[in-house]
Amino acid sequence: MFTGIVQGTAEIVSVIDDEAFRTHVVRLDDSLLEGLKPGASVSHNGVCLTVTSVDGNDVSFDLMRETLRVSNLGALGVGDRVNIERAARFGDEIGGHAMSGHVSCMATLVEVNKTPNNLRLWFEVPDEQGRFVFDKGYIGVDGISLTVGEVVASKQGRIRFCVNLIPETLQRTTLGDRRVNDHVNIEIDPQTQAVVETVERVLASQRGMERK
Repeated sequence: MFTGIVQGTAEIVSVIDDEAFRTHVVRLDDSLLEGLKPGASVSHNGVCLTVTSVDGNDVSFDLMRETLRVSNLGALGVGDRVNIERAARFGDEIGGHAMSGHVSCMATLVEVNKTPNNLRLWFEVPDEQGRFVFDKGYIGVDGISLTVGEVVASKQGRIRFCVNLIPETLQRTTLGDRRVNDHVNIEIDPQTQAVVETVERVLASQRGMERK
């Protein structure tokens, strides 16, 4: 489990591609290495990956076919940076919201609004996941626990939402470097998804009974 409180960023220093498979190596700061061993879980842009080897500060991870399909990790290369969070331990403070590291989809950055002390980013999400996004609800964006500022429909009827980023978030993560048309990893809040799907099933059942 993760909390969505990114602990820092790490540079990708090596990439080995194979058929529907990739190994990438990131260079972690000393502060992120304590007790890190093969088999441990580390979030990269919100994707839970397993450590395969540790060589000094260079840590290797394998990316499977599904990870490459649903996340933005497959588009990254040497020199790019990823948001890093070590797995939460029992007793840790949950400063964001509980996250699994299982990405739901990717969203597209469609608009950037800058003000002196804040940055507002607008994203467009696929229709299937859009129904789980609500004003003031939780959402994971590239591994960052954020609060949805507003949800609107575009002229094409697609769901868009915005998040507001404070200087601390911009300093500790890669979101400040994102540009229009970039793709970010989205993890839908599981509690919100469970409520929406339960309500949808109940309403569908009631409509079925009414037709009878």
